[in-house]
Amino acid sequence: MIKKEKNKKFKSQFLIVGSFLIIIGLYIIGYHIYSDYRLNSIEENNIQEFFDEEQIIEDIPQEEEFVEVENENINKTNYDYIAILEIPKINLKKGLSQDKYYNNVNRNIEILKGSNMPNVSKGNFILAGHSGSGRVAYFRNLDKLTIGDVSYIYYGGIKYTYKVNNIYDIEKTGTATITRDLNKTTLTMITCRHNTNKQIVVISELINQENY
Repeated sequence: MIKKEKNKKFKSQFLIVGSFLIIIGLYIIGYHIYSDYRLNSIEENNIQEFFDEEQIIEDIPQEEEFVEVENENINKTNYDYIAILEIPKINLKKGLSQDKYYNNVNRNIEILKGSNMPNVSKGNFILAGHSGSGRVAYFRNLDKLTIGDVSYIYYGGIKYTYKVNNIYDIEKTGTATITRDLNKTTLTMITCRHNTNKQIVVISELINQENY
């Protein structure tokens, strides 16, 4: 009789402890589900706000359109450079032109239509270049840049210093979506990713300017 009472008491205690553990388990699971939901909602909202600031730039040249240029004037020394791009990390320093002939990815780094020059506050200076192995593949090493790397634009007697704050890939469709903070003055550089159907977009924000 005493043994049966002990068994009943033990079963009651077991059921109470088990029920308590189940309740705690359900609470923990519910809390994590709610937390994950809140986190995902915040990320989606942030992403949506980010995309609300995008700019669409049309007619980005494609890598397969590259052709070797055979022209007797290709070696002329007067390129009418208006600015210089320098990226120390990839050992690049190249003049930029607005001349109709030289401002073309098949001959130089191209200043894309719709760009703002570096002296325009909150503007976006947009450059495109080839990344292959040809003699005009000036952006062949652009994919080596990482967040925090610096670039310089020399323009109008001013040295503009930019720091990379975003790098992402887009499909190579002939257009490019540039996502940036419209409250910042930025430099955007675009090229094709090697052996893929993707393009790399490198966004840098202006952090300093000084006379040179």
